[in-house]
Amino acid sequence: MRITITLTSDFGLKDPYVAEMKGVILRINPNATIVDITHQIGKFDVRAAAFALASAAPYFPDGTVHLAVADPRVGTERRAIVVQTKRGFFVGPDNGILVLAAQSQGIEHAYLLANPKFMMPRVSGTFHGRDIFAPAAAFLDKGIQPAEFGSEVKEPIAPEFAKVKFSSGLLTGEVLDVDGFGNVITNINEKDLFFGEGKEFDVELAIAKLKIPFRKTYAQVKPKEPIILIGSHGFLEIALNQDSAAEKFNLKAGDKIKVKVA
Repeated sequence: MRITITLTSDFGLKDPYVAEMKGVILRINPNATIVDITHQIGKFDVRAAAFALASAAPYFPDGTVHLAVADPRVGTERRAIVVQTKRGFFVGPDNGILVLAAQSQGIEHAYLLANPKFMMPRVSGTFHGRDIFAPAAAFLDKGIQPAEFGSEVKEPIAPEFAKVKFSSGLLTGEVLDVDGFGNVITNINEKDLFFGEGKEFDVELAIAKLKIPFRKTYAQVKPKEPIILIGSHGFLEIALNQDSAAEKFNLKAGDKIKVKVA
């Protein structure tokens, strides 16, 4: 018996969709423990869902099953998969939503969700979250091995927002998210960087080229001054102390960011 099933989606809380998924899980495994990460992802925003999942997943116990759905191509030929990592499992559409979180845990295998034995008897063309992903998560939680769901997938889709390019000391990434404080969270992971406190970065944005100090916390620069740091989710952030970097530098999710140790 595994420990937890997490749910991440763009379903919101107005409609019964989240409750339907939970109902399916509990019918299959009445002992399941279900934790909501968020259901307030913007509609069809795969990047935002991937970021939320990648931010929360490291804090769950080994063996956790993470179910994530933001699926603009539901019912099409896009694949339904389970990704097995060194620490747990990720279930959802093969559209990149799982990879950002899964690769940080070390991807071992991925399998198609193709075995009707582990689906609802009738699969809707518009609600795979309930009819395919929720049953898969419940059966994984009960101890079914992922290889029983279908054939192995050699290369789950890795979206551009999960990729960081490195060339001649220059890291090229993109904005994953802008939080409520206006901090600009990039897809550049702390593992991509090799430097110490006190360094400065050359930062190239669409509207400006800047030299920004790297520090540990926002208050190590004066109010309204820019700073680069590793945020609480382990990603490189561009911020202003007590102000919005996103507004000042006109940055939004998907914008390209280039950084280099000055």
